Amino acid sequence: MTLQARLDAFKADFEAGKPPYNVPPSVIETMHRATAELIESGAATRALKAGDAAPAFTLKDPDGHPVSSSDLLAKGPLVVSFYRGIWCPYCNMELQALQAALPEFQKLGASLIAISPQTAANSRKSVRQNALGFPILSDTHNDVAAAFGLRFELPVYLVELYKSLKNDLPTFNGDPSWTLPMPARYVIGQDGTILYAEVNPDYTRRPEPEDMLPALRGAVAT
Repeated sequence: MTLQARLDAFKADFEAGKPPYNVPPSVIETMHRATAELIESGAATRALKAGDAAPAFTLKDPDGHPVSSSDLLAKGPLVVSFYRGIWCPYCNMELQALQAALPEFQKLGASLIAISPQTAANSRKSVRQNALGFPILSDTHNDVAAAFGLRFELPVYLVELYKSLKNDLPTFNGDPSWTLPMPARYVIGQDGTILYAEVNPDYTRRPEPEDMLPALRGAVAT
């Protein structure tokens, strides 16, 4: 089953209010409204695209060790996934799909990292829960996400909904701001040029890991 097929199946059950989710229609309506508004804002069109220069960054892994994009690019191309956090089931399914594709990336000499605003403790939990063999880096306040054009602030009505669902982002992220990254996937060449970019303000839509392989093969061939 493809990643998107898994996501669609989960979404259908979740939005139908099936157990164990039991989500009322009013919650779904609010989430749909927020997604529609983010799409209409055009925020995704302002994010970095293929051909742009990727900003260099250094972030800490769950053990507190700094990880530098420049150091990773010195070894080969870099695959980067920006995701919302361990509380997001769509994100966890994406991480699992990326893990399944990791051997293909490694055959092409590429490194894989995921970036989220969550705390190191939650990143460690993400690695354990999803049996990951690649690091999750903590992007406090979504500063690196902002450099890629991905950071957005949640509208007040969505903040109130999240609070009612006990989805307390300041606690998850160790940061008082209610900001998130739009889910995004990048392939960065060794010269720092973005070779592949997929940004979607609809968090229920994610590209297949295999979609990046042509860009990675092209990076190896050059």
